[in-house]
Amino acid sequence: MTQSTVDFTIALEALVHAVARAADGTDVAVPVSLDRHEPDGRTTPVLPVLVGSGRVDVGPLVRPGTPGCLECLRLRTSRAKADHGRVEAVRDAHPAPEEHPLLPAPLVALVAELVAAEAHGRTARTHEAVLRVDVAGLRVTRHRFLPEPLCPVCGGLPDDTEDAARFTARPRPKARPDTYRVRPVTDELDSLLDLYVDAETGLVREMKRGTQGGLVVAGAMMPIRVPGAVEPGVGRSRGYRTSAVTGLLEALERYGGVEPGGRRTVVRGTYAGLANRALDPRTLGLHPVDRPAGADFRPFHPEAPARWVWGHSFRRGGPVLVPESFAYYYLRHDDPDDRPFAYEISNGCALGSCPEEAVLYGLLEAVERDAFLLAWYNRIPLPLLDVSGATDRMIPVQVAAITADTGYEVRLYDSTAEHGIPSVWAMAVRPDRFGDDRPMLVCAAGAHLTLERAIVGALSELGPLLADFVDRFPDERDRARLMVDDPDLVRTMHDHSTLYGTDEAFERLAFLDRTPNRRALPVADPRPTTDLADDLRGVVDRVLAAGLDVVVVDQTTPEHRAGGFSCVKVLVPGALPMTFGHRNRRIDGLSRVVADPNPHPHPFP
Repeated sequence: MTQSTVDFTIALEALVHAVARAADGTDVAVPVSLDRHEPDGRTTPVLPVLVGSGRVDVGPLVRPGTPGCLECLRLRTSRAKADHGRVEAVRDAHPAPEEHPLLPAPLVALVAELVAAEAHGRTARTHEAVLRVDVAGLRVTRHRFLPEPLCPVCGGLPDDTEDAARFTARPRPKARPDTYRVRPVTDELDSLLDLYVDAETGLVREMKRGTQGGLVVAGAMMPIRVPGAVEPGVGRSRGYRTSAVTGLLEALERYGGVEPGGRRTVVRGTYAGLANRALDPRTLGLHPVDRPAGADFRPFHPEAPARWVWGHSFRRGGPVLVPESFAYYYLRHDDPDDRPFAYEISNGCALGSCPEEAVLYGLLEAVERDAFLLAWYNRIPLPLLDVSGATDRMIPVQVAAITADTGYEVRLYDSTAEHGIPSVWAMAVRPDRFGDDRPMLVCAAGAHLTLERAIVGALSELGPLLADFVDRFPDERDRARLMVDDPDLVRTMHDHSTLYGTDEAFERLAFLDRTPNRRALPVADPRPTTDLADDLRGVVDRVLAAGLDVVVVDQTTPEHRAGGFSCVKVLVPGALPMTFGHRNRRIDGLSRVVADPNPHPHPFP
């Protein structure tokens, strides 16, 4: 029996009377169009209905003056779908017909029912969401999206200001002295997935899961505003929920670090003209003058104009201007005069449930990488740690698990720098019984308020890195050997670890063992506090006492606030910044590097 069809537009408008009366008496316009709907400047709420290829979309409900419009939805959809750009190109080349479509009467009735329920205020399912009706199966799915703060229709960022950059640590009581997060975010996994993850419209496209090195690994695929670009967040732990939350939060951290999404950069000028209010870029480390990084960068000069954002300097006790390209690492530069002075990554970016938590973890990451590079460039021998007596009994268990799974020897070195913040260099070394078809070594690092916490962090990175490296090294061994003789071939983060899979590069790490010193766990750690703000102040004070500074740039976006998070970039002027690609190393102008630094690419993964 043939199913009856009706003119969709006429039937739907008749059923909902085109303008439905909402519960609060507000008129809700219900425009119906084919495939797309452009903003029309209405002053009443609008509930659009779009007829697309194989589907009908109801929503989102657009309220004048409130973020979350059809353009926001289009932008989110275009990023969530890897092939959306090609689909859009086909639609532009072959636009939908102008005539009203003929669709099954049951479909029209279903859509009309959805529209009436939304327009009359009986549900709120289209608030920052779209109801998608599958034409073939009449299945209704709801897809949430977050308003796009850079939306050209409903978006708009506040100006970046000096006052907004000020940071004062507020009391943040902890559940226990030995915890360093103020909120049990793992318990919120389901609600966070609902808020952020959707294959059609989500800020995060999808979550992936697997196992590596005895740990559960979860990945969150985060599309960013650069067409086709995805920043992954990765979580590694002993359980899926913790790994999934960690991966999701790392992706959200990346989202904050790529470009300004919470404030609009408004300051442009030269360091010479702003010096009394600005951070000297030379204190952040620049590329060697005799080996410039490449055409994507320009040499720093005090008279060179640049864009600047406001941050908070703990040493100055107030706001300071920071070059925008040091605060964000994925900026687009159409003007050659806006090219960055140096290569930058997410080093020091962190997410937290409050600003204090975010700053603490951003600072710990900067300290971890600085300690690693300080030992590397200065060839500092490090004490080997004996973890057999660790208070946390999972530490020797995890070491044994890595060795049992892979056969590799795990070495842990105390890389703590002059400020005394516990830091660890971890290394897995191939035993003699294995051939060179397996990588010689892989490294990782960690830093925390206690040495054992730093060890746990380093081991959590080391196990999965090693498992992945063992799998891929046979296909990369020949290229790795080429990099031994030509360091300029080391261009990516991946290349750094690949190089040190070779036997030939192993001797470059011999300096680590040039001291007979060993340290046995447990060691005395600072007395734990009951407030996270006190933990933060303690770490900051150590850095300041070492003659360095701590500068915080607030990267928090509306998307972060939707989940109750803060996002920051922590810079430590005077510290060694992590870079990837040998030509991108930034050691010029840093007094803590010896006159003849290690000339080889570092082995940080």
